[in-house]
Amino acid sequence: MAEVLFYERPVPLNRTAHRDLRLKAVNNINFAVKAHSVPLTGVEFAPACRDFPILFAGESIETAGPMALLGLRQNENLLIGENGFWEQGIYIPAFVRRYPFVLAEKPAGTEGDDFTVFLDEAYEGFNETDGERLFNEDGTDAPALTNAVNFLGEFQDHVARTQWFMGKLREHNLLEPRTITLQKEGKGGINLNGLFVINEERLRALDEKVAHEFLREGAFGWIYAHLVSLANIDRMAARLDAREAKEAPAAVEA
Repeated sequence: MAEVLFYERPVPLNRTAHRDLRLKAVNNINFAVKAHSVPLTGVEFAPACRDFPILFAGESIETAGPMALLGLRQNENLLIGENGFWEQGIYIPAFVRRYPFVLAEKPAGTEGDDFTVFLDEAYEGFNETDGERLFNEDGTDAPALTNAVNFLGEFQDHVARTQWFMGKLREHNLLEPRTITLQKEGKGGINLNGLFVINEERLRALDEKVAHEFLREGAFGWIYAHLVSLANIDRMAARLDAREAKEAPAAVEA
């Protein structure tokens, strides 16, 4: 999934162009309302597995990566209500929490670090009068920006660790394709394709050396969190049923 999901006008953070920019808290999370899935890092599997399915998505096993399934229909996040709030008590993926900032790779041949900080100029919380400054009067990073950049750095570290994890799953042939089919009474079914899950039989057949590595590196915890999370598909279906029940009267009135 593209790193710039949610971002309408991503631009590189610039100390001159953005020296007066401020960040004001916005009392909604509407920017993610159409995200039916977002990437997830392995360190998030444990807190996420109680709330929604963790699956691996991609055009092939070679390109697949972990993601949080947040909805069952295109362009619909079932965890955000009409008020624009994320459902209380439900884990919010770091991919969502880092908005409106993002670390993006610089074009090949560009000097400096491999990554640079981008921000979404379209974010409604940005302005030049209210909220926390991004830069101090002397041009140094203000606390709001420092905290955001630190979070981005930690997130990128977790992404690298997750890529290692995915490499191990591929190396030991632990992923298998899975199509999720949900039957909807009187409305046909919902088929979710391009998904992969970990094959438990192959997992149990790992040799002792590989199993020890997985144990030492914490991979087993991530694997079992993924497997446990699959039961949440039924919970997502229940959320969709509840939303469709609310939509039905509106459709009749129309």
